[in-house]
Amino acid sequence: MTESVIDTSNIKILQGDLKISAYLAKPKAQGIYSGIVVLQEIFGVNAHIREVTERIAREGYVVIAPALFERQAPGFETGYTPEAVEIGRQYAWGQTQASQLLSDIQAAINHLKTLDNVKKDGFGCIGFCFGGHVAYLAATLADIKATASFYGARITDATPGGGAATLTRTSEIKGVINTFFGMGDTSISPEEVNKIASELEKYQIPHRVFRYDGSEHGFFCDHRGSYNPLAANDAWEKVKQLFVEQL
Repeated sequence: MTESVIDTSNIKILQGDLKISAYLAKPKAQGIYSGIVVLQEIFGVNAHIREVTERIAREGYVVIAPALFERQAPGFETGYTPEAVEIGRQYAWGQTQASQLLSDIQAAINHLKTLDNVKKDGFGCIGFCFGGHVAYLAATLADIKATASFYGARITDATPGGGAATLTRTSEIKGVINTFFGMGDTSISPEEVNKIASELEKYQIPHRVFRYDGSEHGFFCDHRGSYNPLAANDAWEKVKQLFVEQL
């Protein structure tokens, strides 16, 4: 059995009076590494999100996945049944607030800054599903220099907690953002993808929009029936390239 090259732990991040659960993965080897934040789907910081966190850490990053539903459902983690989808959607779209999500992500970044083996500037962010939407929001934070947003639904017409759609904040994006969409995704139309691309171009945000023909929502997650290994592997190579080039 090959010895692991990373350490993992479940931690708590202080955010005012709130203690936010988070999953942390970091290389065992001594060094100074860039920090990356992983943003969950509606299913919590579950096995898939932990595996993604570990996978990125093996590439030479210190990676943290904060629980985005800490206020609504501490410790929430579930699978992919229709019932789980319904519960997760209620938490994501019925109970979260964009301002709180951003402050929690900033708290995760601030925690990384306290670690001796993390660079103090130039952080990355990657999110999936609901987390893909939240990653688009997180790209507006000054600390975030590279964002990978996977199949973030409702970017064009909503924002967590209500108010102007997240797309209207495109001009605030500080770094480079790459977005990944499956063209067979029934929850995100090609027209929505084109609208996102148009806004990024309009405000001259450094970006790339990757479209995967025949891929469905969740194509990166090998725990789901919609997993598409060809698209997932291609996207993974592009994510690695993004982080290497920008961080």
